[in-house]
Amino acid sequence: MADLKQVSEHMEIIGADGVHIGTVDRVEGDRIKMTKADSGSHGDHHHFISGGLVASVEGNQVRLSAAGDAAVLLEEEAGGEPITDKR
Repeated sequence: MADLKQVSEHMEIIGADGVHIGTVDRVEGDRIKMTKADSGSHGDHHHFISGGLVASVEGNQVRLSAAGDAAVLLEEEAGGEPITDKR
């Protein structure tokens, strides 16, 4: 896991394959809070990424250890539960 102290607001979050996952709103504890605009099918609230998924922080990018298609499935709700499709 990379040092989350290096993560700052507005950094791009990308999967291991370079696919855009989201944008950092801020770090809360051991998780990254994503902006609402990058919260998938229900963007009315924030989603979170576990700090354990962060492989590196370079420049203005947070690179995850999971590929993009898998990383979006690992997003969490505010309480830590997995995201659910609320269509």
